[in-house]
Amino acid sequence: MRTLTSLLLAGLLASTPLAAIAEEPLTGDPDVTIRQDGDKTIEEYRVNGLLYAVKVIPKVGKPYFLVRVQGNDGNFVRSDQPDMLIPAWEIFKW
Repeated sequence: MRTLTSLLLAGLLASTPLAAIAEEPLTGDPDVTIRQDGDKTIEEYRVNGLLYAVKVIPKVGKPYFLVRVQGNDGNFVRSDQPDMLIPAWEIFKW
């Protein structure tokens, strides 16, 4: 039993540095992906694989940015119209 406890403790200590590497902060230069979508050009900006901004360049009109709302839910809003947030009212709480 004592040998099993020692092995489990050694395994836990050995895996701790791997967990620190996996939670790497978002740093570095962004990766930009450019693609065509109909009559628009879309530029996607990513850091460490996380999509944080999208630039939409329409054929007619001014380009605009879509930026990530706080959290990882994938909601984006136009950066030039920040008041266009989708309402998230709490109606009932249990």
